[in-house]
Amino acid sequence: MTTRNAAGPSRRDFIRDATAAAVGTAAVARFHGLVGAHAAGSDEIRVGLVGCGGRGSGAAGNVLAAAPGVRIVALADAFADRLTACRERLATQNPDTATVASDHCFVGLDAYQQLLKTDVNYVILATPPGFRPIHIAASIAAGKNTFAEKPVAVDAAGVRSCISLADEVSKRGIAMAAGTQYRHFDPYIQSMKRIHDGAIGQLTGARAYYNTGELWKRDRQDGWSDVENQMRNWLYYTWLSGDHIVEQFIHNIDALNWAFNGHPVRATGTGGRQVRTAPEFGHIYDHFAIVYEYDNDAFATAMCRQQNGCEKKVANEFTGTKGTAYVLPDYSIKGATSWKYDVAEPNDMYVQEHTDLIASIRAGKPLNELKQVAESSLTAIMGRMTAYSGQTITWDEALNSPESLMPSTLTWGPMPTPPVAMPGLATD
Repeated sequence: MTTRNAAGPSRRDFIRDATAAAVGTAAVARFHGLVGAHAAGSDEIRVGLVGCGGRGSGAAGNVLAAAPGVRIVALADAFADRLTACRERLATQNPDTATVASDHCFVGLDAYQQLLKTDVNYVILATPPGFRPIHIAASIAAGKNTFAEKPVAVDAAGVRSCISLADEVSKRGIAMAAGTQYRHFDPYIQSMKRIHDGAIGQLTGARAYYNTGELWKRDRQDGWSDVENQMRNWLYYTWLSGDHIVEQFIHNIDALNWAFNGHPVRATGTGGRQVRTAPEFGHIYDHFAIVYEYDNDAFATAMCRQQNGCEKKVANEFTGTKGTAYVLPDYSIKGATSWKYDVAEPNDMYVQEHTDLIASIRAGKPLNELKQVAESSLTAIMGRMTAYSGQTITWDEALNSPESLMPSTLTWGPMPTPPVAMPGLATD
């Protein structure tokens, strides 16, 4: 195992070195026996999981259920206790397909690098999102088929890194999918098909909601440094999560881009920290309200909230010249064309996204969702930027922003919590 207190290279070094390797000659690519394989269902998927928390453990179970011939063979996490708990749970629940040898378990800030040196051919990236651009670049450089949880970045620097690598994924013939699972969920797919086929006419507006309650928080323990505390409570720090508009609301924001077949041209909005104000909740907001303008002069209102005791609503609604589509939770269309999704038990989208990725690998037609999810990540980041600043933000301003939230060098030590963003006040 790698040492837990090892200091890692700087973010600039990570992205520079991994990107340079990824865009090198095809002669040095390592495809590990799966890319271009045609024996459907027979080629073993050897999965390495980077990030053994709740979502990573869930994704491990999902990929095992996604197709035959899948094994979990390597684990990596910054924290030994998280890896151990995940390893024991997987081995208990799936002893034949998820018993991981000790020499394939890696702990520390550089654990992902050790995992990528093994014979895995399918990598799941499920650490806090701030690490995603670094890990994606390294996984592509190693020639691994990659499933990255959403979002793929928390700032413009990370988005630019992912967009720059999107074409390289296709050139190398490796597969890349992301955790925007609505795109693999049959009710959403059927709804979007009808929207794109003109069932509600030309799109004129949309509403997206992710209004829910507060999420988990872990009490700080004796001996935890600032960095460890923030990483274990990653939801509440923008360098790790991007704020909840990026980390959680991206699902419904991605659906906006899906319906409009593109990203918005500008965003104006507001937000704040009204209820969840204690220091242990870091410096993120607890509510946002954003208006996105798309290039056909249509406007989408996007609202998210993490406050207890309030009405919950998670939905996408689209209005056109001929009617309205209610996509989640009703999956229906009202207007000139009426329709309602009537399958009693739709597919499990968390499993389906892995099923689709594996099928694409085995068919020799690998998926590549990197640019798509990078643009949705930036759309969410735009929302945070306009709320934090109080200024309208254009797509180009967001994409070219110098903002880079990941510390230039990350070690297990002190890290002051940034101040809560105050709209109208310039920040460094």
